[in-house]
Amino acid sequence: MPPSQTSAWRAIVRVLRSTAAGALDSMTSVVFPADCRVCGLPLSGFSLLPVCDSCWNELPAQSGALCTRCGESLHFEAPETEPLCRVCSSAPPPFERAVAHGVYCGTLRALIHLLKYEEVEPVARRLGVLLAGQVLTIPDLPQNLLVIPVPLFARKRRQRGFNQSELLARSAVAVLRSRRPEMHLKLFPGALIRRRATESQAGLSPHQRRTNLRGAFFVPRPAQLAGMDVLLIDDIYTTGATARACAQVLRRAGAAHVWVATVARAQREEGLQHTEVFADRTAILDTPEIPMEEDFALWEEGRPAHPGGKGQ
Repeated sequence: MPPSQTSAWRAIVRVLRSTAAGALDSMTSVVFPADCRVCGLPLSGFSLLPVCDSCWNELPAQSGALCTRCGESLHFEAPETEPLCRVCSSAPPPFERAVAHGVYCGTLRALIHLLKYEEVEPVARRLGVLLAGQVLTIPDLPQNLLVIPVPLFARKRRQRGFNQSELLARSAVAVLRSRRPEMHLKLFPGALIRRRATESQAGLSPHQRRTNLRGAFFVPRPAQLAGMDVLLIDDIYTTGATARACAQVLRRAGAAHVWVATVARAQREEGLQHTEVFADRTAILDTPEIPMEEDFALWEEGRPAHPGGKGQ
């Protein structure tokens, strides 16, 4: 090709590339906002995950004294080696331990909402890294685990298009396999089914939450869980109603032990009343509560959990 034609062809290619880039920028500016969806500051470049690095760096892990079973913040100096909160002392949960990365407020709350309600699915990959980090803090965690996400009711899953807990579980499993190749993890989304639609848990008291979830979960193939250790994955641990209900059903189906891991934990912080970031706990904080050990809704079909917290 003569030099003149080569130069002309290169010029055409540059124009086409420029036009294509401009079209891509125009299209992505509509589909993917140019600003961080959490803080509103401009993003440094095109990304399928519209959250800036500063927001990702503002996700501190929980600190201070926590209940060694459920992770509730303890507002006292506990003398025990393994201190428990009032609820876990009076009504031990059917799971071994629940861990969470951070408190359900601020940036972490905004990121979870981006995933659940605005369908920004790539958020799950980054949150899954935090989730995996917390799983690795669990003492004496078995090497062989069934990883089961808390299920959505089938109709709700179709409406949303995905189960956020399953996305988080997939991301966490990938990270755990990379960091701990000696672990044998099997992701098992179909092991636990939500067989009826339930009211949104937001704004319900602990008793109402337990009533809402009573009989909502079941295991379709119990033989596959017999003697297995289970890691239950969810996005948020609020009062523990969901974690207890799922763990209880899994234990009754034959699971040997259940551990719980969530991205966030809604803490009953001292002095926090009616604040915006804890708006979905306002009713919980202000509603007179039935002690868990006296609440019939704690048990499916009216059967009490095992006194040692291991289920039946």
